[in-house]
Amino acid sequence: MTTSLADHLRSLPDESLAALLQLRPDLVVPVPADVAALAIRAQSRVSVSRALDGLDQFTIQIMDAARLTRDPADGTTSVDGVLAMATTGPRPPAPTAVRAALDRLRARFLLYGPEQQLQLVGGIDEISPYPAGLGRPAAELDPRTAALCADPAKLRRTLLAAPPSARAILDRLAAGPPVGSVPPGALQAPAAGVVDDLPPDETNGGAPTGSPVRWLVDHRLLVRVAGGKGGSTGMVELPREIGLLLRRDTGPLGPLRTSPPPVAGTPREPKAADSAGAGQAMEVVRHTEALLDQLAADPAPVLRSGGLGVRDLRRLARATGLDEPTAALLLEVAYAAGLTGEVELPGAAGRYGADQQVLPTAGFEMWQSGSLAQRWEQLIRAWLTMTRQVGLVGQRDDRDRPITVLSAEAERASAPAARRAVLGVLADLEPAAAPTVDEVLALLDWRAPRRSRGREAAHREVLAEAATLGVTGLGALTSYGRLLLAEATATEDRDTEDPLGLRADAEDGRGTAVRALDALLPAPVDHFLVQADLTVVVPGPPEPALAAELEVIAEPESAGGASVHRVTTGSVRRALDAGYSADDLHALFRRRSRTPVPQGLAYLVDDVARKHGGLRIGSAGAYLRSDDEALLAEVLADRRVEGLALRRLAPTVLVTPHQAGRMLTVLREAGYAPVAEDATGTAVLTRQKIRRAPARVSVATRALDPLATPRLPLPRLLGVVEQIRRGDAAARAARRAPAAVRGAAPTGPTPVPSHSDALAVLQQAVRDKALVWVGYVDAHGATASRLVRPVSLGAGYLRAEDERTEMLHTFALHRITAAVLEK
Repeated sequence: MTTSLADHLRSLPDESLAALLQLRPDLVVPVPADVAALAIRAQSRVSVSRALDGLDQFTIQIMDAARLTRDPADGTTSVDGVLAMATTGPRPPAPTAVRAALDRLRARFLLYGPEQQLQLVGGIDEISPYPAGLGRPAAELDPRTAALCADPAKLRRTLLAAPPSARAILDRLAAGPPVGSVPPGALQAPAAGVVDDLPPDETNGGAPTGSPVRWLVDHRLLVRVAGGKGGSTGMVELPREIGLLLRRDTGPLGPLRTSPPPVAGTPREPKAADSAGAGQAMEVVRHTEALLDQLAADPAPVLRSGGLGVRDLRRLARATGLDEPTAALLLEVAYAAGLTGEVELPGAAGRYGADQQVLPTAGFEMWQSGSLAQRWEQLIRAWLTMTRQVGLVGQRDDRDRPITVLSAEAERASAPAARRAVLGVLADLEPAAAPTVDEVLALLDWRAPRRSRGREAAHREVLAEAATLGVTGLGALTSYGRLLLAEATATEDRDTEDPLGLRADAEDGRGTAVRALDALLPAPVDHFLVQADLTVVVPGPPEPALAAELEVIAEPESAGGASVHRVTTGSVRRALDAGYSADDLHALFRRRSRTPVPQGLAYLVDDVARKHGGLRIGSAGAYLRSDDEALLAEVLADRRVEGLALRRLAPTVLVTPHQAGRMLTVLREAGYAPVAEDATGTAVLTRQKIRRAPARVSVATRALDPLATPRLPLPRLLGVVEQIRRGDAAARAARRAPAAVRGAAPTGPTPVPSHSDALAVLQQAVRDKALVWVGYVDAHGATASRLVRPVSLGAGYLRAEDERTEMLHTFALHRITAAVLEK
């Protein structure tokens, strides 16, 4: 006798129901009203599909064995039947492994019931219509094919007579899936085609001399089934009995592997792997900073369709010396980390009709002030959790349009789960083990075949991105990458157990990855080496303060572990414009340089400082003044500044109809060193104003897998189970309510109690403290009933306690329709 899943769940102890909810957390979002609702949800297509997604290949094959050994009469199967099928084959698994797989299925209630009468939950056949890749029984497809399958000798003779091309099609379909599409002509004319992607008849030089599909259909080895779009293609299916016969060498379930495939990997020296990864991490931080500096200097417009244009990506990549895929990855990660954002364009729309630009946010300066390891950690945490598949950039979408950086078409909610799965494989290996890509893909396919199917390209991209970002080194997961992954997982688990952050004293493990990476990176330096040719060599990553000074006083020439800058006339003038004096620059070079300051550098600073400010610019259109009358005469006679239309107002003053900014630019291009001044004659500092986008929150605050349902701790799950039990008791009690209270039509001559009779019953129940069924009309006009114990009756209201929910209810007397004492 079969049992419904709801009845089976009711018979379980609370601990068993809580264990089910732990394994399938989606069942409690939202909390089911009662056990019946829980059973319906546990058999729904979405919930069953999620449960199957977390199973390994061997467990799914054992579930298929349970499906294939079901009794057609009552739909049940037994452990013995599953063992018999699973252990049939050349390399059968141990019975203990099969029983362990059955236990995993029963723990998730994909199978339930006693061992000799196991039942499968509903929805599995709808999700996976072909168990173990086998087709439907021949009796369900075609009576004539069923008759052929009922005669084993005739079936074997027919198979042996099949041409090589037809046998190749059978072997292909026997491996699964058992259906294939075929052009309509292949089933109507002898020489009209073959099954898609299947080999043609190899006779006569490889040219098809007849349709092998037509031969198989005519000989009842394949059955035509409904399918195809618009009648352009037909479908054929291989019956289950024929598929089982063709699998006689591998077993009915195919090759069975009870343990994951071995991943040997190439052993690396841990220190070498960490050093390689740390070097790449330093480059990632440097390139990201260069990209954002370039965006600050020349913001990229946002296309009307979203994202950055192809030309802007190419421009940014060329300016920073990166290839386009790496530039796209770093831009996406920086955006996810909250370092860039969109800002409205001032005035008219910009290029491509865009009305927004991508700029660094206010958080960019804060990010720059951190150490290299801290900056790298912020980027990688954002990469782990961002729902962007950067490998799609450059491809074309379903409308044949290119997918651009930051566009919505690259959004993939499954991307964080893919990164977590791939890095989880690397984390499970021995430290510094570097597996091949194929080994990683094979292991992922065994661990979760339903999740991995069709996502091989995404998993390859994760490995490539991890190497680019310095998470891996020499193909192995770095020690600090392993720590960061563990920290992110621990943070997610802690947030799940304490979603309100009430455990303020909980130990925070964040920072161990930063400390590990800090130990591998060169220490930041606060000095440089000035060479005789006016080059400045920084022997390591500069401290933030030193980096800011170098940005003003020197021009960068090369970057890397030891960067090289050069002091030029323009850079000294830029420093003077920013407010430095000649004495300030001399002191800076003496303080920062570990080598003697070359005399040529001191001469350069003094020479530029002597000329600097010799000319003063103000607004008149603009005026130009100087105490050196000869210098003003030289400017007035200079043909290079004729466009300014200068004229002399006084021996020491020239004016122009143009604005002061244009005069400043033209004179500097002509080789002069003017300085702007305000109305009081005070020099105006010209440090460039930096525009920033509004601050954004990094996606690193998200869970590693945004699609995953939060897992509740056992005590909270036991509380949920108690709530479900109460709801189930209330539902069963409501079904037991008398017909008069429920508002149903009486089945006999018993009249429905009047309102006055109901009040008399309630008064007696108050005196006797007895349970009473109360029928009433709620605020929405619907009739309902409840079993309560009255507490008081007066002022037009009944106050009563529901013993199942331990709640006190108040009923308006005019809404009560009936009252019947509980017997």
